[in-house]
Amino acid sequence: MARNITEEDVLKRVKDEGVKFISLQFTDIMGTIKNVTIPTSRLEEALDKGVWFDGSSIEGFARICESDMVLIPDPNTYCVLPWEPEERKKARLICDVYTPKGEPFEGDPRCILRRAIKKAEEMGFTYNTGPEVEFFFFKMNGEPILQPVPHDVGSYFDFSPRDQASVVRSEIMSTLQKMGIEVEMDHHEVAEGQHEIDIRYDDALTTADNVMTLKYVIRAIAQAHNLHASFMPKPIFGINGSGMHTHQSLFTLDGKNAFYDPNDKYKLSKVAYGFIAGQIEHARAISAVIAPTVNSYKRLVPGYEAPVYICWGQINRSALIRIPSYSPGREQSTRVELRCPDPSCNPYLAFAVMLWAGLDGIERELTPPDPVEEDVYHFDNAKLKELYIRTLPASLAEALDEMERSELMRKALGEHTFNRFLEAKRREWDEYRIAVTDWELERYLPVV
Repeated sequence: MARNITEEDVLKRVKDEGVKFISLQFTDIMGTIKNVTIPTSRLEEALDKGVWFDGSSIEGFARICESDMVLIPDPNTYCVLPWEPEERKKARLICDVYTPKGEPFEGDPRCILRRAIKKAEEMGFTYNTGPEVEFFFFKMNGEPILQPVPHDVGSYFDFSPRDQASVVRSEIMSTLQKMGIEVEMDHHEVAEGQHEIDIRYDDALTTADNVMTLKYVIRAIAQAHNLHASFMPKPIFGINGSGMHTHQSLFTLDGKNAFYDPNDKYKLSKVAYGFIAGQIEHARAISAVIAPTVNSYKRLVPGYEAPVYICWGQINRSALIRIPSYSPGREQSTRVELRCPDPSCNPYLAFAVMLWAGLDGIERELTPPDPVEEDVYHFDNAKLKELYIRTLPASLAEALDEMERSELMRKALGEHTFNRFLEAKRREWDEYRIAVTDWELERYLPVV
């Protein structure tokens, strides 16, 4: 949960641990980690006054005429990077981005999530998330372009020796533990070369920080083993893609699970039902952020365990929102699982829009539709229409149209990021739309 590490604590640890350099990290709106490195001699000044940088070169940040920005390190994110040699020992601090006037920058993804968290707190809640991050390992082929060749031939929950990547995953887990990130479990996933690491739930800001850390740790360890780690949602046609199923819960400010009601059939409270209803209502609009790439919508198709139909149910893994089974004595674990996010998303923005959608349902006292406990993948169009089950957008373009019409998304992201995100993603879609693909050449060149 929320840490309380002070600036003095950080300075002492840096001295005691013999750290030579500090990596100051932040994230652009597309979810790419950015970094500046300072010697430890500048750390005290950085913690006190921040570090200036040029924001005009960062996707979605500032124009040339307003480029000056300030990085303010968050002491709670301090950790030593375990792979650095002793003579170049380096620690990491994740930063918030501020304007020269000392105000939080509206385009900083951490700032956007902090604002959503503050809204929840004003309603009497804290927001916890627990993501399950899926990814692929591919062999390096010695060329600049990587071919999608799976690293191993293991399958779901397989154990060594078939799962050749288990050693790599163990090293990743060990590294994460050294960095203070608690991992629930790791295992081989359904597809060849596909794996999953589940981070223990925490407050949403900490979890978003941990997802960013997890991704670059996975990439760093994979590279050390001559592998490429990919968080692309659908890298190979015909097999399962990678998701980032996210477990969510609201707690009251005095630490009780606000989703739990012992008298309900599903053990869910009115707050939980409102939260579910809000996410169902806004599912199409938030898709552009939680499934943000052209490739995301090649995962979100029927038949590969990816949720397409906007409904909810208990245990039902074909539903968009799943309610994990209740176990007596584990009331604090009551939660809802949103299954459509994928690991290409920016976790700060994803958790922010997910939270805004859920809180909107609570504020408006929305009621979700009846749960669906059948396999929705087997429903025909008539059955879907009968149950009023909508589908997620079929493409990034469709998702962006839904986002652009959504007042909730405009409020959640703020005017600056809302417009910059749409602009960047419209460009991405146009680049894809006019590209000539191998499929087109194979399909049309011989016959047209």
